Amino acid sequence: MIYFDSAATTLQKPETVPAAVAEAIRTMTTPGRGDYPAAHLAADRMLALRTEAAECFGVSDPERVILTANATHGLNLAIKSLVSPGDTVVISGYEHNAVTRPLHAIGGVSVRIVNGRLFDPDQMAEGFDRAVGDGVKAVVCTHVSNVFGYALPMDDISAVCRRKGVPLIVDASQSAGVLPVDLKKWGAAYVAMPGHKGLYGPQGTGLLLCGEGYMPRPLLEGGTGSLSRLQEMPDFLPDRLEAGTHNVHGAVGLLEGLRFVRRLGPGQAARHEMALLSALAGRLRRTGRYRVFDGGGTVLSVVPLDTSPEELADTLAQRGIAVRAGLHCAPLAHITAGTVQTGTMRFSMSVFNTMEEVEQVAEMLS
Repeated sequence: MIYFDSAATTLQKPETVPAAVAEAIRTMTTPGRGDYPAAHLAADRMLALRTEAAECFGVSDPERVILTANATHGLNLAIKSLVSPGDTVVISGYEHNAVTRPLHAIGGVSVRIVNGRLFDPDQMAEGFDRAVGDGVKAVVCTHVSNVFGYALPMDDISAVCRRKGVPLIVDASQSAGVLPVDLKKWGAAYVAMPGHKGLYGPQGTGLLLCGEGYMPRPLLEGGTGSLSRLQEMPDFLPDRLEAGTHNVHGAVGLLEGLRFVRRLGPGQAARHEMALLSALAGRLRRTGRYRVFDGGGTVLSVVPLDTSPEELADTLAQRGIAVRAGLHCAPLAHITAGTVQTGTMRFSMSVFNTMEEVEQVAEMLS
């Protein structure tokens, strides 16, 4: 199989990831729930993950790295800690349902959507500057569109938020492990990311990075292994947000995925993936059979002119090519691009894909 759906989940993992998961299953229990080697080993690995992530993503204290089930979990924690009914929030026109549905669920939230010319970073930055004003409670913004691969001008958007004193929540679902993500540089309140995409970890893992001075409200209450006499959740991180038994096996796999990404070196994943997608985009444009949306990033969307994206994706699947078609859980992005009626067929790569695979798929689609 040729796997071109890494924006959903990276299928090919470094060998160290499944090996670490298998070791954890055999040797580790739950941190903070016992004074014996299996619990101590789990605690050591969890601290190693927090420390590695803090160093990689600009977090001042490893205890401010929260282990989550996925990016959606982290975004819910962040959004519901900062936003209440009646508040005004600014978002981009590329947001995933992981952002828009929590805002809808809160109820009574006024949402300002920043749009503009497609893939125009200067206009996007100017739009945030205009939209973020008095009374805005938070800005929630994806770093990279999961539909089009377009990297929003996060340095400029974060500068607007700092200048106007508005907390920033970043969805780094498509950028973590591929592009630089830096909580401190952005001055962000929160950055959420999954473990199973560009960090090459197992499904069911994620991280929420918490900025200095921010203490999220728990979504769940329960046992933490600390302050057990109290009925309130602890008032310190990470315990406040990590009720119940940890996914130790997944966390250990995520640690190895993160180490793999760091060994690749800065920008290596992005350069590799962008080169493959740029070559594929060029080949498909030349056929004249596709409307090609190339946001210049690590995701490529196309709309075939003679069939539907779903039908073409199904045909490819029958030939051993894995892509994704539809709205990709991000209808707002399709409204922005004018593809909400059709959806798109999406190609997304990882460092394990090759130019030979691109040539095979391009030939099949020509």
